[in-house]
Amino acid sequence: MPIDPSIVGSELGSFTGSWDADDVILYHLGLGAGVPQTDPGELQYCLEDRLKVLPSFSVNGPMGVMASLLKLEGASFPPTALLHGEHEMIVHRPLPPSAKVTHNGRVAEVWDKGKAALLVVEADTVDAGGSPLVTNRYYAFIRGEGGFGGEKGQRRAVAIPDRTPDGSVQRPTMLQQALLYRLCGDKNPMHSDPAISKLGGFDVPLLHGLCTYGIALKAAVDEALDGDVTKVAKYATRFAQPVFPGDTLQIDMWREGSQVLLGVSAIGKEGPTLTNTVIDLNP
Repeated sequence: MPIDPSIVGSELGSFTGSWDADDVILYHLGLGAGVPQTDPGELQYCLEDRLKVLPSFSVNGPMGVMASLLKLEGASFPPTALLHGEHEMIVHRPLPPSAKVTHNGRVAEVWDKGKAALLVVEADTVDAGGSPLVTNRYYAFIRGEGGFGGEKGQRRAVAIPDRTPDGSVQRPTMLQQALLYRLCGDKNPMHSDPAISKLGGFDVPLLHGLCTYGIALKAAVDEALDGDVTKVAKYATRFAQPVFPGDTLQIDMWREGSQVLLGVSAIGKEGPTLTNTVIDLNP
């Protein structure tokens, strides 16, 4: 059954959740925080008495809305057809180290990409008092479900400046990184079970795209934003190539006015890992 473009605006339910300092620290460790273990800046990601929260911590909590998408009438497709192709996060205020929250999901956009449909699923996370904390936008490419006659939609590519980066860092990933990161809430077996990853065409399980997303954000916060997580107003990327545990990421940074543009690749591999990667900054 083809995608029905009239599903735009459909509600995908509300899900309650909570987190505490241990959840935040586990997430940071899943990104490789704490190296070196005596560095004061790294300890701010790892110790309760000085804990700051990367805004990308918010990406895993609302995953329930994606499960609701699979049950939505007018969006019938096999789960294996779904590819999380892009992600965008809008930060309304800094995340606290602990909170009780509600995630409210909806279908925000539907585009016809010819060979695939693009569904933009939006999840608003609000605190116990109803105040907005963050909005996550999951760009779900549904392979084989395009061609239903809808609008194609346009997105402007982020151009990397034609000059030397203002900063560059390398971030090695651990062989067990996907096994650690999955404890943050994304237990897709493609990232842990070799038999499942082989069915998907990969010799070994790949690292979660949202883990790479978080690693790149942490590098930019640490190197370009003086470790200040509150400067991040918005963060978006497109997942271009998979990363495998053990890869070393090269993260180049350019400061352009109120934005930081990122180039992210894996050392020894051709082409970028993330594209269209940009951080919008708070004044």
